[in-house]
Amino acid sequence: MAAYEEYEKSGTYGNGEAYANANEEPMEAEPKEADEEYPVAGLTAPVEILVDDHGVPHLYARTRSDVFLAQGFDAARERLFQLDLWRRRGLGRLSEAFGERFVARDRAARLFLYRGDMRTEWEAYGADAEDVATAFTEGINAFVRLCEERPELLPAEFRELGHRPALWEPRDIAVIRSHGLAGNAEQKVARALTLRDHGPAVEDLRRVREPAREVRVPDGLDLSLIPDDVLDVYRLATTPADLTLPDDLTAPASPTGDTPDGPRPRTHPEGSNNWVIGPGRTATGRPLLANDPHRAITLPSLRRLVHLSAPGLDAVGAGEPVLPGLSIGHNGHLAFGLTIFSIDQEDLYVYETAPDDPGSYRYDGRWEPMRVVREQVHVAGSDPVEVELRFTRHGPVVREDPARRTAFAVRAAWLAPGGAPYLGSLRLLQARTADAFVGALDHWGAPGENMVYAAADGTIGWRPAGAVPVRPGWDGLLPVPGDGRYEWAGLRPPDRTAALRNPPQGWFASANEMNLPDGFPHERCTIGFDWDHRFRHDRIAEVLGSARAMTVEDCVRLQGDTVNASARHVLTSLDGYRPPPRLAAATALLRSWNCDETVSSAAAALYQVWSRRHLRPALLRHALSALVPPEAVDGALARLLTDEELGADVRTDINLLHALRHDRAGLDRLLTASLDSALREVRDLLGEDMSRWRWGALHHAAPAHPLAGRLRRSWTRLGRRERPGSGDTVLSTGYDAGFTQDLGASFRVVVDVGDWDRSRAMNAPGQSGRPDSPHWDDLYEDWAHDRAFPLHYSRAAVEAHARTRIVLVPAPA
Repeated sequence: MAAYEEYEKSGTYGNGEAYANANEEPMEAEPKEADEEYPVAGLTAPVEILVDDHGVPHLYARTRSDVFLAQGFDAARERLFQLDLWRRRGLGRLSEAFGERFVARDRAARLFLYRGDMRTEWEAYGADAEDVATAFTEGINAFVRLCEERPELLPAEFRELGHRPALWEPRDIAVIRSHGLAGNAEQKVARALTLRDHGPAVEDLRRVREPAREVRVPDGLDLSLIPDDVLDVYRLATTPADLTLPDDLTAPASPTGDTPDGPRPRTHPEGSNNWVIGPGRTATGRPLLANDPHRAITLPSLRRLVHLSAPGLDAVGAGEPVLPGLSIGHNGHLAFGLTIFSIDQEDLYVYETAPDDPGSYRYDGRWEPMRVVREQVHVAGSDPVEVELRFTRHGPVVREDPARRTAFAVRAAWLAPGGAPYLGSLRLLQARTADAFVGALDHWGAPGENMVYAAADGTIGWRPAGAVPVRPGWDGLLPVPGDGRYEWAGLRPPDRTAALRNPPQGWFASANEMNLPDGFPHERCTIGFDWDHRFRHDRIAEVLGSARAMTVEDCVRLQGDTVNASARHVLTSLDGYRPPPRLAAATALLRSWNCDETVSSAAAALYQVWSRRHLRPALLRHALSALVPPEAVDGALARLLTDEELGADVRTDINLLHALRHDRAGLDRLLTASLDSALREVRDLLGEDMSRWRWGALHHAAPAHPLAGRLRRSWTRLGRRERPGSGDTVLSTGYDAGFTQDLGASFRVVVDVGDWDRSRAMNAPGQSGRPDSPHWDDLYEDWAHDRAFPLHYSRAAVEAHARTRIVLVPAPA
């Protein structure tokens, strides 16, 4: 403690931003005895961490390097297993800990690592990005080494599994790319396979394209050459590993990876909501910013809230715990948030390979050899396995078929310099004005994002960000031949015509919908065609458009809004419908419903089962019967339902219902049949008594740890909690086949811009990744009821709510 007390007595510990807001004078606090103290190699001075009553750590350091080193140490202290698993998956080193069945996944991950020049890579994130990453990973490594000295600090997962956490290198943060929200290649292949087997009319049912665009097969592309499993390796690289397998780690690996059926397509739409409100439409005359990213519901949570305070930096918000800094929050000057902006950042190239050499492919009239890299995959309990990685000039080779003389490679903007997902947020932390923030977005690589911002001077705005491939003369809707005719002419930011500053309506919102303005130059700057529906946005607009004095509390309520705006459109199909007596009560229930999917709603339970499991298949079957031969209907329907199993597009349902209005008798037959079968299913699930039906009795959350199936420990699963909403509501609560919520906003924030201590946040189930921590699941109940807690910022507020005081001191030389 002596070193720390020396700094306390000097009265200069930290800086003005550390003690209060960026514009306040330092506040001298009474020295308090530390609850915990750790020696940390690499620190130049002590760092104080105050953990508040909701588990948010507030880090106060004398230098920027020290605050990022402390962030790495603290992230490891609370989330070490999560960090280690992310690194192993990303670098292709799962087999070192989990055995031979993960060799195929490890090989796939290594194919999608960044392998370019590291100097160019670091420069893309800012002048000090490498220094920041170095400090952050030094902090992680300091805690890993401390666990070796003090085994009681080692998280429970490592003790159960018997392996140890690995040390990090700074480059690990930058070269791992597979944690971004990839998916363009999936859509292109699904489109190609649907065209191949069923034709363009069926493809129009599979996916809505915005702006409307006819699908044309690129010259030279033979769809018959694309195998159904062409993206298996890509999926192994970009989807989470399934660790809930039998505990036989020496079992042979399956040909397709670590599950008997191979990796699943990544079709579940991961999106977000955000909005900014100008001072003219708030109760206080200050701007408000709200953001709730929709990602997988995990234990521990995907993101972590943190407050970083050092000279020139005083930022609080959330980011992925494996990365330095934060990507959503505020820095005492402006607030910022993001949602996915659907830039098409991937292409699948199809190659003709040489007759006598499958390792060479035709390009520009000649045979060009693939680049081959051979690496050793170390395997727990077994000998190392040598894997061969092949690359074309476009990217990693994901499939080869020597018999048909074809090969396939993925080109991705996120494999270019500056493409590490969310690492570009390091530039945003330093922006103190709206102009500086917008300028920093020109360097953002991946994923594509709708960036909203609000400054203390009252400025609000929106600017899309992300690397846009320039495709001269082609649109990227389908895979393309890799012979040189379909090249990118570089990467560029989105056209600046897609931006707003202080919009006349006084607010702006995004929810992953196609939001490019009228007159946007699609031909000159093609962004993409695969967007989410706009019903979440429309509900947000409905609320914000009628409000004149919005508050923080109003924004929290809107983040928890469960009105299904798309259901209003679907239920118009019941206008004029005369149900048979057996369906009269069910029809009346739906007709009288206000479309609010509360946990107590019987109508919501019926609607979700009917619309997703019965109405949609019936509509698709009816449409297909007019498009394909009778013997092909089942196959075409299976293709459409497979692709939409996790990401059903309600726009297709609404379009088909609208088309059926001209056939009243046919529509009535379809409604009767689908309601009949839905009613039987709901009765099986919830009983005969309709008055006792509740949506929450079906729809629930029950987060599980990645090792839940393997360890069978009580802490690996949280209890069931009823959940309102669905994947189509502002409170996005997407669910699986068992109605378990697997997607949504575990993290939410509302920022009161200028009166920062009035901001609110949520991060569930808790801030910690340690089962023995009081912050492991302490926020779960509040999250389940869509509440939020104060996000403290000023030193006075932090001191008032601090529950644990941790001091990191420089380790003796």
